[in-house]
Amino acid sequence: MPSICQPHNLVTPIASQKNFGIRVKVRSSDPFRNLVGDDWQREHWFTNATERDDALKKMSGKYIYFRPGDKPSLDFEKIEK
Repeated sequence: MPSICQPHNLVTPIASQKNFGIRVKVRSSDPFRNLVGDDWQREHWFTNATERDDALKKMSGKYIYFRPGDKPSLDFEKIEK
């Protein structure tokens, strides 16, 4: 990976500066696991804990298009480097 010549020109922080994260996993009861596999996970990284916690609150809440009785079927875990 090439080095960044002028880091002060970046719009978003360099990935190494993002130390607070959220790991997302699919619950074992979700049929989506049949498509993505049992070991699927995704990590989202943020520059500080407040930014991460705000994103976690949005991600783990009910989506606007949920039907009555629908529940999120993802597990969220706070992680840090």
